[in-house]
Amino acid sequence: AELGRIGALPGGGTNRLALSDADRAARDWTVQQMRSLAMHVEIDAIGNVFATCAGTTDLAPVATGSHIDTVRTGGLYDGNYGVMAGLEVVAALRDAGVRTRRPLQVAFFTNEEGARFQPDMLGSLVHVGGMPLEDALASAAVDDGATLGTELSRIGYAGTAAVGSPRVDSFIELHIEQGPVLDREGIAIGVVEGVQGICWMEFSFTGHSNHAGTTPMALRNDAGMVAMRCAAFLHELVARYGGRQLGTVGAVTLQPNLINVIPSRATMTVDLRNTDGTLLQAARAEMLAHARRLAAEHGVQFSHRQLADFAPVQFDAGLVDSVERHARAAGLSTLRMPSGAGHDAQMLARVCPTAMVFVPSAGGLSHNVREHTDAQQLEQGANVLLQVMLEQANRA
Repeated sequence: AELGRIGALPGGGTNRLALSDADRAARDWTVQQMRSLAMHVEIDAIGNVFATCAGTTDLAPVATGSHIDTVRTGGLYDGNYGVMAGLEVVAALRDAGVRTRRPLQVAFFTNEEGARFQPDMLGSLVHVGGMPLEDALASAAVDDGATLGTELSRIGYAGTAAVGSPRVDSFIELHIEQGPVLDREGIAIGVVEGVQGICWMEFSFTGHSNHAGTTPMALRNDAGMVAMRCAAFLHELVARYGGRQLGTVGAVTLQPNLINVIPSRATMTVDLRNTDGTLLQAARAEMLAHARRLAAEHGVQFSHRQLADFAPVQFDAGLVDSVERHARAAGLSTLRMPSGAGHDAQMLARVCPTAMVFVPSAGGLSHNVREHTDAQQLEQGANVLLQVMLEQANRA
């Protein structure tokens, strides 16, 4: 709740786009909480922040965390819960006089949302060596064109710690579900087995503007019409694939965007997701082929940009079992499930055993100012996180 006051929106919710002034204030506040727990804080070259609590050995740390940036109309819990719960775990163990064998680490990653810079999960992607630092620093903000590197320096979070080869024993991310399944079924803990693949594309169609009242339909090069037909095809494709295939056209821009003018240009985004990587790539190929074919039929030029392309991720079986075992030992109902949203954990899975813990989202709402999870559910999730981290940090 206190963190949510930074970037607070009238009537509730938060707006803390990555590397904005509000994000800087939230980073400063969170780092202060870390240091108040006597944790050693490091900032890497992409602005990720890592706070470490020493163990009795110098083994690689058991890590947790998430992100504190939000979408433009975000809630209090998305990402933030995982970071605050990680600090609560450290505080609880410190208060109890418990020191683990392996160090414990709490992290928050830069630009997880992808709402200002793309791709999403950018900070954790660079952290594990999946994207060159130079490319990430050159990423341009969608709102004002400022580069990520410039904004990192402006807010004082261009750190010096190296990226690309992290030293980490394991990573467990606690998160709200951001969907309706747990809440609808009355399940306390989601045991996340993996993250579905995500493909983001931007389609651009270029035709010719002309008068909407004097140009016969057969003589038009209507970029807007082609874009709309592509959007309709996406929904037909998703219905045909069935299963876990998802598809969304989230943004459409027309130019000149006037009621009586045939659009000369249309830009649209395509968001495809599936737990099956082969099907996801097949859907991508179909969408591209259909857009090219339709554009050619109507004398419209077509181009596209790949904004994100992440294969499905399966989490570590032993760590997933640990989440389920500790939740059930606490008398909590569980459900094994995939994550529909992308998370930093899917990047960490490239370099270490990784798992996630979900708690319910009331009404399935997220990326919404009315996002909510009850306090008891937040505590239950944090307790499961604590037990899993203890087991990992004290194992032989």
